[in-house]
Amino acid sequence: MITRDSLKGACSEGEALAICHEMRRQGNFAAVCRSFMHDEDYQVARNMLWALTKVSRDEIAQLQPMLHELIDLAMTTANPSVRRLALNVVERLAMPIADVRGDFLNFCLDHATDVAEYPGIQSLCLKLAHRMSLYFPEILSELHRILLTLPTESYSPALLSVRRRILTH
Repeated sequence: MITRDSLKGACSEGEALAICHEMRRQGNFAAVCRSFMHDEDYQVARNMLWALTKVSRDEIAQLQPMLHELIDLAMTTANPSVRRLALNVVERLAMPIADVRGDFLNFCLDHATDVAEYPGIQSLCLKLAHRMSLYFPEILSELHRILLTLPTESYSPALLSVRRRILTH
């Protein structure tokens, strides 16, 4: 059984996989995630979200009803690890046009182009901004203009790779 105590402290990859295995055994990814993703101890939330990055596509789909909760978590947490992991889970979920949110699109654009942001967060935000922009040709054109004007020397190789893929898409 996954408990708050079992999620405390630093967690190795093996421990994250063990948490994932226990979530499979319990059979309700959404309930377990919801129980711990907002924990005041950022390591509890981080370890829960990290374990969710290890689940299969079918398993992650169980979190689809939590899409907006995960988006809100990514936008409001002060912890960069929790933000990156929440964005990672969001990136793996479906986002039909009805779920595209202007506040989240703006958040993603702001964080993707913020040179002070962590590269992993920048890359995920850029991927998500692109995905949301695909529904709106005028916003997609604006995203391409932004990407063409980015001063590439100040960005990580990961962000430059995502940028290159978007511009050639």
